[in-house]
Amino acid sequence: MTDTAATLLLAARRDPAKLLADLPVALRPADRAAAYLIQEAVMAELGPIGGWKVGSPSPDGPIQCGPLPESGIVASPAAIPSEGSRIRGLEAEICFRMAQDLPPRAAPYTREEVIAAIASAHPAIELLESRFLDPDAVAPSTNLADTQAHGRFVYGAGLADWHHIDFAAETVTQYVDGEVHMERTGNPCGDMLRLMVWMANEGAIWAGGLKAGQFVTCGSWTGKTSVRSHARLRVLFPSVGEVVADYV
Repeated sequence: MTDTAATLLLAARRDPAKLLADLPVALRPADRAAAYLIQEAVMAELGPIGGWKVGSPSPDGPIQCGPLPESGIVASPAAIPSEGSRIRGLEAEICFRMAQDLPPRAAPYTREEVIAAIASAHPAIELLESRFLDPDAVAPSTNLADTQAHGRFVYGAGLADWHHIDFAAETVTQYVDGEVHMERTGNPCGDMLRLMVWMANEGAIWAGGLKAGQFVTCGSWTGKTSVRSHARLRVLFPSVGEVVADYV
């Protein structure tokens, strides 16, 4: 069942004519564990993991994650083809880049150990593209199997001296076509480092843990927005920096 679901999702990635209304009932993951198995099977075909997305709906809510193909990670300023981009979902985020591996081990990594393994913080944009005709119409676990509609990931310049930043007080400004589209203070997940510790101890275990050079992006600050083709996107975090992407 897992491999068959992965095959359908991979086919939808490669051919827009094979986009799905939903997975067949028998193939729909019943829970997060089943969704993660489908993610793993998809990534076995897509190639190396270049990063992870992780998020939580609230400061004490459940955490979930998904791997990001290395092939879809690009530096800002980025030119993204409009052709083949259907949803063009925009999420403003902050990510961390790993300086060293955190392989699975019996004793959980402490918060301090995880922080020490981080090289830098970056502003980021996650661009959403789903293998489903309408990702909002499928069950949450099915959407999770599709890595919550991940499309591409754009990262800005890194900041090594990020430890002093009060992320709860940080404000993000999201621009679309040069106009302020949205502003928000703080990430809805609350403490992003809580997510990083979870990734080290639980989320990335099946893939051998977090690896040096990988990005871990910690959820949208601005929710999900769909933009027009050929839109110009800019996200600014005053303490972290800016990231730019253009649909061309």
